[in-house]
Amino acid sequence: MTPTKHQQNWLPGIFNDFFGNEWIAKTNSAAPAINIVETEKEYEVEIAAPGITKDDFEITVDKDNHLVVTVERKQEDDEKDKKGRYLRREFSYSQFQQTLILPDNVDTDAIEACQNNGVLTVKIPKKKLPTVSEKKKIAVK
Repeated sequence: MTPTKHQQNWLPGIFNDFFGNEWIAKTNSAAPAINIVETEKEYEVEIAAPGITKDDFEITVDKDNHLVVTVERKQEDDEKDKKGRYLRREFSYSQFQQTLILPDNVDTDAIEACQNNGVLTVKIPKKKLPTVSEKKKIAVK
């Protein structure tokens, strides 16, 4: 069985998209670092996310077979005097979204994610490809 276009080119396409001039112009310095590791059984995506909790993440696979990782963080701190007026109020909002084109050989139903020590790890298992024998005999009826 020959690999499909997605299987052959998914990593080079991701890296071209990530590091091409167009990507660099659109991103900001707040975008987290991403590592992608391939083993025999799975792909592992690691995203640096210090200070982000598991509740700040949303991970989905869309209808086009893209893995979409969204981080949305809202933080609000305030100090009030006894009458309830703000003496100081600080709030922040940050959002990051990364879309990765998944190859055809992944089992999207078995994707798992965990967050530990400031790193989100998404494990994407590969499908077991059927073995193709060199010769198959077909009975004539």
